[in-house]
Amino acid sequence: MGLALPWETRISSVPREREMRVEPSEDLTSPSREMPSPVAATVAASEDAVLAARCRAGDLGGYERLYALHGARMKNVARNLLNNAIDAEDAVQETFLKVQRSIAGFRGQSSFVTWTYRILINTCYDARRSRMRKKEVANDDGEDSPRPEPRAPGAHPTLRMALERALANLTKHQRDVFLLYEVQGFHHAEIAGMLEITETASKNTLFQAKKNLRQMLEPPRGNSAAGAR
Repeated sequence: MGLALPWETRISSVPREREMRVEPSEDLTSPSREMPSPVAATVAASEDAVLAARCRAGDLGGYERLYALHGARMKNVARNLLNNAIDAEDAVQETFLKVQRSIAGFRGQSSFVTWTYRILINTCYDARRSRMRKKEVANDDGEDSPRPEPRAPGAHPTLRMALERALANLTKHQRDVFLLYEVQGFHHAEIAGMLEITETASKNTLFQAKKNLRQMLEPPRGNSAAGAR
């Protein structure tokens, strides 16, 4: 899978939902896990409004500023959703084109940045579905599957492969919420805004994802006891 995971990621605890399509409509401020102070939140909201106004006015500098602030994180989100750096680059580029084409429909009911991330996530969902269709056609034609992207260094290979296999066995929705929360550091309120679900649903989905991961990664206790004899 080639995930861009920080390998201190904890598999601790939080119930469930499936992948869905979300409509671009709008709340996202601080990219860090710590909740921003009231002053920081006000500054972030103000910059968000300025960015939205500049982009709506067709100011290319506004899009450049949006990319400078969020481009790297958007690529990481896309890479973890698509498991491929090249596809992630394409998804981010397509997202910015979609933002430019649909900016007139943005009503500013909440955050412009969250609206942008929603478009990114929908773009990744579309890419995943397209890739699955192509894979099915290729399998029907008897073609070989493409070689997986090389994994980034930095973690013990056995641990990385075990976690990647476990993540692949989650539902798409569980995996997406897990990656957005544990890897990208979004708050549940932000994930709820991006995926058009409630904060409770986000927390419950993360709980189920971690529970499933622990079950897949932890050795059966009976085997451990047998080995100790």
